[in-house]
Amino acid sequence: MKRLLSLSVPLLTLMLAGCGEESDQLPVDGRDFDGVSYSKPTPYSGRVIDGYLRNARVWLDLDGDGQYSKGPLEVSLASGETYTLANGEPTAMTVAGGRFELDITEFDVPDTLGKDLDPRDYPLFALALPGKTLEETRNGEVAVARAYLMSASPGVTNVTPLTTLARYRAVVGNSISPELGTVSPERYADLGGLNLLKDYVLSSDDRAHAYARALARFMASQIPDDYNALLAERSGDGTERFLSSESVKLLGISLVQNAAEVMQLVDAAATGGNYANVDAGAVGLPVVPIELSNPVLLTGVTIAAHSDRSSTLPARDLSLSAELVFDYSEGGQLLSVSSRGCMEPSLPEVMRLVKVDGDMAALNTQWLPAAALSDQGQELYEQGGVHERIVFDWPNKRAYFDTVTLCHKVTRGIEPDSTELDGSAEIEWSWTDGSAVVETVSGQPDKVISLVVENSPAELKGDSQVSGYRIESGEFVERSVIFKAAAAGDVCDPARSDDEPVVPENAYVTRLFGATLSEEANEYDRIYEYDDRRYSSSDESPDELQVQRLLKYPVQNSAAASLARVDSVDGAFQWHLSYPALGHDDVTAETVNYIHQAELRRAGAASTCGVPVQERAGVAFAQLSYVYKTLADYLIQGLGGEVSE
Repeated sequence: MKRLLSLSVPLLTLMLAGCGEESDQLPVDGRDFDGVSYSKPTPYSGRVIDGYLRNARVWLDLDGDGQYSKGPLEVSLASGETYTLANGEPTAMTVAGGRFELDITEFDVPDTLGKDLDPRDYPLFALALPGKTLEETRNGEVAVARAYLMSASPGVTNVTPLTTLARYRAVVGNSISPELGTVSPERYADLGGLNLLKDYVLSSDDRAHAYARALARFMASQIPDDYNALLAERSGDGTERFLSSESVKLLGISLVQNAAEVMQLVDAAATGGNYANVDAGAVGLPVVPIELSNPVLLTGVTIAAHSDRSSTLPARDLSLSAELVFDYSEGGQLLSVSSRGCMEPSLPEVMRLVKVDGDMAALNTQWLPAAALSDQGQELYEQGGVHERIVFDWPNKRAYFDTVTLCHKVTRGIEPDSTELDGSAEIEWSWTDGSAVVETVSGQPDKVISLVVENSPAELKGDSQVSGYRIESGEFVERSVIFKAAAAGDVCDPARSDDEPVVPENAYVTRLFGATLSEEANEYDRIYEYDDRRYSSSDESPDELQVQRLLKYPVQNSAAASLARVDSVDGAFQWHLSYPALGHDDVTAETVNYIHQAELRRAGAASTCGVPVQERAGVAFAQLSYVYKTLADYLIQGLGGEVSE
């Protein structure tokens, strides 16, 4: 994943061109205001610039959602009172020279309520309308081909692609640096000598202007097609509400992530340092899909599979032996999984990801649990660092497992080819479609196996967490999970008794599916247990959650059972999964089936349909805890360590 603009000194040791030596102070002249000083005028004025843009929609964003809000609009005052603006957020269309004037007469608050509103307390937004907004160029006015959204930090009245970059650098800085308190936008307004707030057209700064034109194109490329089409309609005037506040924020974060690359491409196109002749439309900009729905994604799993009190597993009071970290693109596509300690690469889990092209949010349950039980895990974990990694190459339909450990020597015969990650992969997976994945193990030319998708549990809607499969080596089936043909399995409602009344928020076994597991020549009849029902907080509530939680499922793994520290004679294990209570505030239609914790235990008897799920036993081979973040929070966290000071 690209990180925040920790741009190198050679890239952005930028001497501002065009007007001789310029001071470090932001430029102010009699015709233009750049947000440095302000005495309250009526109206509030400024400029919208790529080149100067005429007929662009501009507004003060009072409610913080990045979209224009019509009146009546309630605003919270510092006094604690609420004040209503009948006309909504001040807005206008720009005129020649990109100029705008916003009517802020409604900012005069009655003395009984509190102080007047100050326009400098709110960010400006500007929206270029496709086919309608006109950019002033050397060759006359040119219609903007595609919409793009710009903003400026509170108090800044030039609205440009560069002020947008400055604003979201400040937004990210505030998000990741709470100890700094309120971070001034000016802290992020300078980028290696490049003043991001100035009117670069007025100062004839060709370099800044070339950057701005390219950044505008990049921003336009990330606007959803449906939004662009809406704005292009005859009636489209920029007051249409389409994006969520989180979507607007994600667009800004993506700009911060990718601005360095865009600027480098502009530098490469400026032959001999001549930025005036850079054709921004011809620069090959990065194509970065972005998932503006801001999905909740799995970002980490901690694995406890070590006991200081017992030399064998299962045991109580397990301590951490591994930690998984998940890396995503701006589009929410899983790029890699890295492990401190040992991970357990799972061919069925790779298959699940292949079926959704790495889109983790498309999975009903993200990343079914797996744990390596090697006795090396604890020692490696305490050493720190990254020891194993899975990297997904989605365009080429490949994935690779790389390790520097001997965690899998006994169970899978895998030894590292290099003492460092990013060397040659120990396992390679490949696929042509979503029906089969081929696994090749390095150093084992005869060890090529394929996972072929079989049937899924019947009667479950959408992604049912698991599919049946066969793992084949030639014509020989090494392992398989085949769900039985009996259509729907056992189904029931939560059972009620005098001693234990039904609590709808709790977990219940409401559906059982029979499956036949095979390992080498042996077959085992096992049960998959689900909580499969609809839940609403009350009879009157219109919002129902589709609960489809996999509670308990079997694993047959003789290789793991052969480890000296593992006390399992027949290799029969069982995963027990737990989830937040259905009445919990964080449980939404998106996250209702997201695992919270998991335990690997000895296989036991199947539950009776309708019974409540019992609490965790505490005696386990492994215990896993899951961490989730929204895509926006994940991206901001990824940017956090490299903010330029």
